[in-house]
Amino acid sequence: MSRRYDCAEPDQRAVGLREAASTIRRSDLIVLPTDTVYGIGADAFSSSGIAALLAAKGRGRDMPVPVLVGSPSTLHGLVSKFPENGWDLVDAFWPGALTIVARHQPSLQWDLGDARGTVALRMPLHPVAIELLMQTGPLGVSSANKTGHAPATTASEAQDQLGTAVDVYLDGGQTADNVPSSIVDLTGEAPKLLREGALTFEEIAKVATNLTR
Repeated sequence: MSRRYDCAEPDQRAVGLREAASTIRRSDLIVLPTDTVYGIGADAFSSSGIAALLAAKGRGRDMPVPVLVGSPSTLHGLVSKFPENGWDLVDAFWPGALTIVARHQPSLQWDLGDARGTVALRMPLHPVAIELLMQTGPLGVSSANKTGHAPATTASEAQDQLGTAVDVYLDGGQTADNVPSSIVDLTGEAPKLLREGALTFEEIAKVATNLTR
């Protein structure tokens, strides 16, 4: 049976974060608030957890699961051949609504889908998400909705779509926006905007001056 915790209540928030971290360690699923939309999350290094996440969403391996981190310093252990302008983007927009696609360290034992050696990374600007990530380490997180349906902007919307496939719902209230993060690919010769979301091309190009579409 799913459990839901109101993170506006300090006691429930503390219990909810503890229960969510325990759930992640068991390779089961949680829902958490972020600064864009609600996310469904699993341990990034648990192949069974990621498989359960994809199944809950009705999503195939051809759409790999992004990874949320609690600190920019976490990147040092996750990515390889990270360009200098990548660090400029991290400094400018993390925590926040920018997802960065980079080459992951070949030694990492994870399976996020058919990612072809890359990983999409973001540090969310949300206190509940950051507090959880500091306890769990990197999480595989995708928008908390069934594939083809609108992303959830409340815990209730997420629960209506995902039901008992998720063990713990962390309720952080209505999200500030329903616009997803912008995505920049740093694996090529020049940074490329794959999706214009909460950040515009022009905003990102002020930092990555050679940004392409």
